[in-house]
Amino acid sequence: MRFLSILLAVVAATTLIPLPVGQSVAAPPLRRLPPTTASSPNASASLGIARGYRESGYRESGGTESGGAMFGEMAASSALSPTTPWFLSPDDTAEVAGDAGESFRLEDLAWRRGGLRIVPYGAIWADAVYATQRTNPGAFTLWVLSSERQGEDAFSLDARRSRFGLDVETGKLPKLGGAVSRGRIEIDFYGDFLTENRANLRLRHAYWELENESFRLLLGQTWDVVSPLLPHTLNLGSGWDAGNLGFRRTQFRAERNWIFSDVSRVTLVSSLSQEIVTDFPTDPGVQRETSNWPNVEGRLAWTLGRRDTDREPATIGLSGHIGETGFDFLTAGPPPLNLPPLDDARFETWSANVDLYLPITSRFGFQGEVFTGANLSAYFGGIGQGVCPCVRVPIHSRGGWGELWYDWTPRLHTHAGYGLDDPRDNDFLFGRTYNQFFFANVLVDVSERLSTGLEVSYWKTLYQERRVGLIPTDQLAPTAAGKAVVFDWMTRFEF
Repeated sequence: MRFLSILLAVVAATTLIPLPVGQSVAAPPLRRLPPTTASSPNASASLGIARGYRESGYRESGGTESGGAMFGEMAASSALSPTTPWFLSPDDTAEVAGDAGESFRLEDLAWRRGGLRIVPYGAIWADAVYATQRTNPGAFTLWVLSSERQGEDAFSLDARRSRFGLDVETGKLPKLGGAVSRGRIEIDFYGDFLTENRANLRLRHAYWELENESFRLLLGQTWDVVSPLLPHTLNLGSGWDAGNLGFRRTQFRAERNWIFSDVSRVTLVSSLSQEIVTDFPTDPGVQRETSNWPNVEGRLAWTLGRRDTDREPATIGLSGHIGETGFDFLTAGPPPLNLPPLDDARFETWSANVDLYLPITSRFGFQGEVFTGANLSAYFGGIGQGVCPCVRVPIHSRGGWGELWYDWTPRLHTHAGYGLDDPRDNDFLFGRTYNQFFFANVLVDVSERLSTGLEVSYWKTLYQERRVGLIPTDQLAPTAAGKAVVFDWMTRFEF
């Protein structure tokens, strides 16, 4: 199976021969600006929640965790005039427009030498979060802790999602169909830390890419190929472990685009990506180890609709991955089975996914994803559970999420959605069996650089313990559900 998967990825990559310069090819559907950008450069993009997929324009967009394109497409941002703040009267508009040419942008600090251009960007990003019951990990929510252990409420102020990055571009390569060679490095402050006010750096993106209208090659760390959408929730967790699959990892990616008509285009994406092992991080009796082959990811997408209108095209995609995770079980497993030590244990990880992005009007639309698979903890599936420590089998799970959005004005936006992750109960003896959330928010672009929003979400996490009567009572895991209403006020200043 592994050799077939790698062979398919190689075959897909061989289709990426650049087309002759001037041949008409579809623009990649995953690399577009949000629909509101034409009329307002800051409408949704300023909040980091630009419509559509994780990669839109030069910098990715998508949900609140998407990073880059939340600051706008690099080439376009310097050409667009600032959005007039909502608190200015019509008479003040001319003054704002007159000052636009003198306003400071980090693009003005771009370092240029020959064909090399380096542009800094960033955001100061802070949240105030109150939860009626304690959630994991706390500053944002992946699931609710059991009320048996953590039934109290909690409040946090957090600025660690602030970030800084550099975009590097070296210009076009005529011998490769006019492809652009460029790269990015981006960090935030969600690395390991002693206390919340002594945060360490975390690498978000570090990659080089070569792209023209027909193909794209990428090497480095960025978003997964599978399940490329992100819900527009203010929660930094972006619905992970509650229906939204996919994160960031190092990969070699190849993309190819075909056009069939003015309204129809197809994109094929494949990647070989680094295997990440997340289970049993603190268990001294288990040693995590990588497999001897990379994860293979792929996606086939069909985009339908014209791009020269005020409504974005619709896109439907089919994606999946396959790989392995490895462990050395150095000691006997948990009771009651007490499985013996085992060296070089291997467990398959896989997923099959569908994503849909459906603008209905220029202001209103729907997006969502569904998935099924096994051993998905490294992709934020299975509610963070990939392999059961008691029976040592992969945990199967299924779920998804959906969202409706409406733009009241170019600066006022509303989103409402639902997500769930439902692992197969028979695959493990104790742990989280069901996780769901509802959310609704209102987002305001106060100015071109300053954005704020308020979100209310409801979370419910169910637990099971099937070892009752087989082990001592004081060793049983909690079974009471966790339920919480979470209030999140977000403010972000871009630069």
